[in-house]
Amino acid sequence: MPEPTNDVLVTPSPGTIVGPIHEYTDDQLAKIKALREYADTLLLPSTDPYHPWELRWLNKPDTMTRYSRASKWNFADAQKRIKATIEWRREFKPDLIPPEEVRIESETGKIIINGFDRDGRPIIYMRPGRENTEVSPRQLRHLVWCLERAKDLMPSGQESLVIIVDYKSTTLRTNPSISVARKVLHILQQHYVETLGRALVVNLPMLLSFFYKGISPFLDPVTRDKMRFNPDLNELIPPEQLDADFGGEHRYEFEAKSYWDQIVAACDIAPDGTRYQKIEGEAGAPSTQETPTTDESVPSPSSSETALEEKLANVSISKDTSDSPLVTPHLDQPTAVTVS
Repeated sequence: MPEPTNDVLVTPSPGTIVGPIHEYTDDQLAKIKALREYADTLLLPSTDPYHPWELRWLNKPDTMTRYSRASKWNFADAQKRIKATIEWRREFKPDLIPPEEVRIESETGKIIINGFDRDGRPIIYMRPGRENTEVSPRQLRHLVWCLERAKDLMPSGQESLVIIVDYKSTTLRTNPSISVARKVLHILQQHYVETLGRALVVNLPMLLSFFYKGISPFLDPVTRDKMRFNPDLNELIPPEQLDADFGGEHRYEFEAKSYWDQIVAACDIAPDGTRYQKIEGEAGAPSTQETPTTDESVPSPSSSETALEEKLANVSISKDTSDSPLVTPHLDQPTAVTVS
């Protein structure tokens, strides 16, 4: 049995094959490309301080694809969804939350990122029984900060994450209220669409079963289908990546400062919420004319991402992006992305 450790797992196990890999028809690719062109019409002017961060989010290879899938390829709905998220991100600025603003929320380990499932999804553990603060907007900002960090840690080609909710030692006092849960669900379902890969609930006492009955009307069918109660976690997560509290081999011992420092460092977060490695368009960033310095800590696009970009470049958009029936996928087989 491995020795106890304070080391946080910020990379998947070697040999992990990232999945699922999504493939798209020509019709779907055209809608993805059209959605990006629509999103570009909403982009902040380059003089706006948030412009580089908005552009960075739009440029992520999974943004247009996630919103297209979430809308079930209804182009008008995809436009509505991405416009709402762009507006929310401008107000909330989830990618620029300073670590110290939310650090107090992490001091008991009630929400931690640690490990990856068998498909390379980062794992967020939520333990309501460790609640240490009163209800406030900061709690929600801490959760969003954790979602953003989990996305930072996703290996190339991965678009989703796993949430494990552990109700051990949870009481009526520490359990989040239904109103708070509704706010969390709204953000997750509206602004992190197609990001939840699995939601695994363990150690749920009968006393709190009413909580899930209370929030079930606010769960969309897709989210509800991803929820599992008391599953065998070893079937979904490699033992070396699973916390020993849940039957795994990773004997992680939470220590607040060590945990926080490791996550902040792994995600390259500066004290003001920006990144130490400046992004394109940000003040202090190197000119695009300069030759970038090779940095092995920055993941390069995966083969699946590169293939998607090449296909999008070769797609022409018809004037009709209406919701015609989708043809059967006929593209090449998915390209597996293996973590070395």
